[in-house]
Amino acid sequence: MSRVTLQDVAEHAGVSMKTVSNVVRGYQHVSPGMRERVQAAIDELGYRPNRTGRSLATGRSSMLGLAFPDLRRPYFAELAHVFARVAESRGYRLLLAETGATADGERSVLRDREAGIMDAMVMQPQVLPARELDGERHGMPIVFLGEDPQPDGADQVAIDNVAAARDAVGHLVRAGRRRIGFLGHETDRMSWTSRLRIEGYRRALADAGLSADPELLVMRRQDGDARDAEEALDAALTAGLQLDGLLCRDDLAAIGALRALRRHGLDVPGDVAVIGWDAIELGASTAPSLTSVAPDTRALAERALDLLLERLEGYAGPGRHVTVGHTIEFRESAPAGSAVAGGTAAGGAVAGSAVAGGAVAGGTAP
Repeated sequence: MSRVTLQDVAEHAGVSMKTVSNVVRGYQHVSPGMRERVQAAIDELGYRPNRTGRSLATGRSSMLGLAFPDLRRPYFAELAHVFARVAESRGYRLLLAETGATADGERSVLRDREAGIMDAMVMQPQVLPARELDGERHGMPIVFLGEDPQPDGADQVAIDNVAAARDAVGHLVRAGRRRIGFLGHETDRMSWTSRLRIEGYRRALADAGLSADPELLVMRRQDGDARDAEEALDAALTAGLQLDGLLCRDDLAAIGALRALRRHGLDVPGDVAVIGWDAIELGASTAPSLTSVAPDTRALAERALDLLLERLEGYAGPGRHVTVGHTIEFRESAPAGSAVAGGTAAGGAVAGSAVAGGAVAGGTAP
């Protein structure tokens, strides 16, 4: 049986080859009706893109790079999975790279593009300054993820960390918590991510008329893991720290916090309500299960690839900075509703500026 071609699909659907190509590549400016019509023809005929032929015809590899600092971290592993699914739906494959959160690692990933293997790249840098990142791009389409300042002409996708932290702390405040700590303040070079989350934490305390006691900022090492966070909170509690609520920089820190609090005989959420960040899958299986700030990873991947493919299609305009949404994934460690202490877990998530069960995510508390 001969191979089904792009032309076969176009003739079967009664459209141009360009329209079929746009659907196969996931080009966003195709009407839903036309996309459905072409997809039906693709499914009926069993068409599969000829990647080798397309590469020879266009000079592109149909491969996109994805570079993260540390693939051992569950959030980056789960985000890579989302990117892979979105890229595949648009006719691309991913090459995954780890920078090790080092300057040399980030330079190496940026320079590897010269091998011609990748058409473009999505990257979350943590070390190189904006000026050097700009100098290393050399015309290759790159979309940066995360909060670190990037070159003016670069495309960037992130969540609003300040707003998300305010939402999380606001939930604890509405639950009656008044001694709210932040776990994850790095002891050496503070990341931009931590700066923004601490800023949101402080603003939420100010909104509630609460003082930002420096003792409530519990430090850990740069890029510390769950064990490091556990040891940091354990030391603070041993030294006499009193708190009834805790926002953690990430879910690994929150998992460590659960162990430290249990060791000190403190009930979660009865004595201390805990909120993590990233909503990793493991958080649903901790004891208690973990309430967490959940970035919209699907939207993050889709918008990043939108920007990247527009660059590949010829867009040469100024850099676009896109903010995607977030929710609070409510579980047992800080359940939804106004009565957290001694309360019953309530699942689900609240997004946007909507109010549900006395908690708000992605907006400002009423």
